[in-house]
Amino acid sequence: MKQPQSPSGTFITFEGIDGSGKSTQARLLADHLRDQGRDVVLTREPGGSPGAEEIRALVLQGDPDRWSAETEILLFTAARRDHLERTINPALAAGKIVICDRFADSTRMYQGLSRGDLRATVDQLHVLMIGREPDLTVLIDMDPDTGHARAKSRQTSEERFEDFGTDLQAQMRAGFLALATEFPERFRTIDGARAMETVAADVTRTVTDHLSSFG
Repeated sequence: MKQPQSPSGTFITFEGIDGSGKSTQARLLADHLRDQGRDVVLTREPGGSPGAEEIRALVLQGDPDRWSAETEILLFTAARRDHLERTINPALAAGKIVICDRFADSTRMYQGLSRGDLRATVDQLHVLMIGREPDLTVLIDMDPDTGHARAKSRQTSEERFEDFGTDLQAQMRAGFLALATEFPERFRTIDGARAMETVAADVTRTVTDHLSSFG
């Protein structure tokens, strides 16, 4: 029996450095909520719609320096806009729970911080073209060296940011923790350096508390 859904749905994002386990935790949460009778859309960024997936291939494969920082921000914003129009907003309008592996906070970090002081540019584009923040953001916190080793062990063709090394990972971790302080109303930080099942239990408890607070 399906549980009652809010007409406006719920938008949950997962953030964290590469190798933190956030993608696995997003999938486990989606499976759990579906088992509870919830209507869930599991998606990712960059990507999540046909057009956005094409842009994903442009930015995550090939020479990491082939795009300027400004061009890269525009590409990610274009992908996010398409994702929002074609996947996220329709699902939320239908009262579904949308779980997204990365969203605007990743752009604030990876493009807005790592390639120059461009956070203001990222935020301006976000206000102009996106205009939406998650209802809840789960930050999976992870030691940078451990996260980098995990990310490199995947050996996929999408190594756009893993190739920047552990220094970037440390910078990104500090940046994500700063975002959690900047947006305390929607961020919940969970220690990812534990057994997957333990982390998943904390994630489930956090999300269940959030959902129950809205009926």
